[in-house]
Amino acid sequence: MTIPDQFALADEAARFILSRTALRPRIALVLGSGLGAFADELQQSVRLPYSEIPWFPLSTAVGHAGALVIGAIGGVPVAVMQGRVHLYEGYSAQQVAFPVRVFARLGVRAIVLTNAAGAINAGYQHGALVAIRDHINLQGHNPLVGRNEERFGPRFPDMTDCYNAQLRRFAEEESRRLGFEIQEGIYAAMLGPSYETPAEIRFLRTIGADLVGMSTVPEVIAARHMGVQVLAISCATNMAAGMGSGKINHDEVLQAGENVRGRLLALLRALLPRVNRYLDSV
Repeated sequence: MTIPDQFALADEAARFILSRTALRPRIALVLGSGLGAFADELQQSVRLPYSEIPWFPLSTAVGHAGALVIGAIGGVPVAVMQGRVHLYEGYSAQQVAFPVRVFARLGVRAIVLTNAAGAINAGYQHGALVAIRDHINLQGHNPLVGRNEERFGPRFPDMTDCYNAQLRRFAEEESRRLGFEIQEGIYAAMLGPSYETPAEIRFLRTIGADLVGMSTVPEVIAARHMGVQVLAISCATNMAAGMGSGKINHDEVLQAGENVRGRLLALLRALLPRVNRYLDSV
């Protein structure tokens, strides 16, 4: 069986996107459950449904609009994904990471990922924003499995600093300036789509996780493989199983995303110019 040339596919998708806009983004954003409204604020925007972009995987999760928006905010050109795809939808890790590959071929040098996550750290308030400083991959998948594409990056990329410390500091400084605090924590990635059991949450807490979710890690691995800088921010939309008194449902996750949207959007507006300037120094 012929293995698809991921570089060629990503290149084709990037050329299609660039043919639809004069903007050339250096920063990309991936917006998780209930957080896609940020793209509505972009100026000079062009909206491309994933179904129109060659080889792009289609989002099927509730709360994910499934469109790429190229536009500008505060004078900074950005590429914004309104929703992502997940392993639990039946996609491979390579397919989940494919949009990040496309971003790199667009010329993107930094990516800001957001997600909805369950809080394991009892110190997090409901709706807390948390900058991820490290992750634990328990999904059983890695987008780099298989033949390595040297045009993307090395066979064995280092993941020591996969979440950029300087970008986290920017997030912390800007959140304080805006009048709220952003936490830091370690994100555990699970396969899903079922929420975790209380026993699994006790295990995750024991091994050092502060948050649990079903996304983000394949995208981070692919981004770092290509040398793209990463900032990831979780919204603690619910307490993880066994951490609170009630059961977990996806409507609660979406509602929590709506409730925190104002703070997150304000933070992103403040962050993007600083990230853009930072890219000139690295």
